[in-house]
Amino acid sequence: MCELKQGLMKFEVIYADPCWRYDFSKSKSRDVENQYPTMTIDDICNLPVKNMTAKNAVLYMWATAPKVPEALKVIEKWGFIYVTQGIWDKEIIGMGYWFRGQHEILIVAKKGKFSPPPSNLRISSVMKERRGKHSKKPDFIRDLIKDWFPNANRLEMFCREEKQGWHTWGNEAENSIDLSKYCISYMKSSQIQKSKETE
Repeated sequence: MCELKQGLMKFEVIYADPCWRYDFSKSKSRDVENQYPTMTIDDICNLPVKNMTAKNAVLYMWATAPKVPEALKVIEKWGFIYVTQGIWDKEIIGMGYWFRGQHEILIVAKKGKFSPPPSNLRISSVMKERRGKHSKKPDFIRDLIKDWFPNANRLEMFCREEKQGWHTWGNEAENSIDLSKYCISYMKSSQIQKSKETE
């Protein structure tokens, strides 16, 4: 059981890009681990996000198509309910077995009563930007979320660097928050890696 310490900031907005682990690469040269450290699904589920979020909150979480079932499991464990999703069209065809992937999924989930962005700020569910470095998501999406919820306490998870207007969690980000403060029983493990390296 995870006991919460008192007096800690609660976040209304979580923006997360989990470092999913893939076990189906046919060659070591194509392993995701060659690009950045990954986490098991249990490690991701066990992060104390439920304790870190306010009664009413929203989660924006990235997942690739093969990881959708695991992403839904994480959402539930973190205390959220699936709402909808958007698609990032990378404009470059990638690798894949059934399809050669050209998109990633941005899942939206909420906790309690949380209103969507104002109608005049809502955008298409298909967001286009040419893919850059491995795993790096378009900066404009983070900026959109900030503009949608300017007065919320916002946390970006699995990030590499600090961004203005955001609290951060990631092993390369300066001033990364300490997750152990949100769960007395939560222990940092050397197996848990909190950010992705660039290609």
